Amino acid sequence: MLFKGLIAYLDSIRARDPAPRSRWEILLYPGVLALGLHRIAHWFYGGGLFFIARFFNHLSRALTAIDIHPGATIGKHLFVDHGFVTIGETAQIGNNVTIYPCVTLGGTNPANGVPGKRHPTLRDDVIVGSGAQILGPIEIGARARIGANAVVTDDVPEGATMVGLKARSTLVPAETWLKEFVPYGTPCKEPCEPGTSRIEDLEQQLAALKAEVEALRSASDAVSAGKGQKRSGTAN
Repeated sequence: MLFKGLIAYLDSIRARDPAPRSRWEILLYPGVLALGLHRIAHWFYGGGLFFIARFFNHLSRALTAIDIHPGATIGKHLFVDHGFVTIGETAQIGNNVTIYPCVTLGGTNPANGVPGKRHPTLRDDVIVGSGAQILGPIEIGARARIGANAVVTDDVPEGATMVGLKARSTLVPAETWLKEFVPYGTPCKEPCEPGTSRIEDLEQQLAALKAEVEALRSASDAVSAGKGQKRSGTAN
């Protein structure tokens, strides 16, 4: 049973990453090692052996550059691509979640000093692009996609996409994504910067205005030509 579960996990990563040539290669991925060590740390954490849990946490961070707090709850088939990822204590991650490099699932510091749910929840099939910062006890709905370098501090609906750079993140209206897996957080045909779509709109408006000006100019030339012929006929 354990062996079948491992094979299914490795195959799920292979389906999302074109780089590996075999399952053996995937076993060397830092994200796979980090998740394995986290499972051990989380087991000790649940048993109240916090020092041992922290030991495995620090060992994992030293070996993989991925820092997963022992208290974080993680579902099946998490794929952390490369490293430099931080996942906080009360973070909850569903099944088949993909996280690209330099992502933080960070928390908020409670004003009363009492710990509680202060890290985000990622539902099933979420994709988080490189450099994204997801902060606070918010919820990222199933199949949502977080674009590279977006800073997310509010809930993201199921199936929606958050795109943008840092403080200028924009929520794209929710859709039901029935497409195949698309890497790097956002599909290639969608704008990764809110200003991009605005520039395209302005270019279309400019082209329409140019067409109208040309039409008016042609009409004006035709009227002028007609008046010139009329005057010529009167003079004769």
